[in-house]
Amino acid sequence: MKIFGERIRSLRESMNYSQVKFAETFGIGQSSVVRYEKGEASPALELLVKIADYYDVSLDYILGRTDNPQGKLYDCKPKNRYPADMENFVEMCFDPNSPMNAKLKQTLIQMLGEAKE
Repeated sequence: MKIFGERIRSLRESMNYSQVKFAETFGIGQSSVVRYEKGEASPALELLVKIADYYDVSLDYILGRTDNPQGKLYDCKPKNRYPADMENFVEMCFDPNSPMNAKLKQTLIQMLGEAKE
């Protein structure tokens, strides 16, 4: 299961998650993440499905059966990390007549995404 561990580590690192953050995200212990990444243990199918859905990759990719990571919705973008209504809130915060409106909104949304990591 060496390839599995490498894929899990690669997915985790793709979002700059520490092992602790990854473990918290999936409700497991950090020691489990260490064992998975070293190929010393394999997670339950339910956890594998959660990981695949979260990163939008196929189980075949995680298990090393293919090098094509494409999941059902794959587009190389991590999921939004802020509430869906946050963009509406940000929209209300700025004067649409301001020449810097678009730039300020974009910067704030980017900062919100980074703050959740």
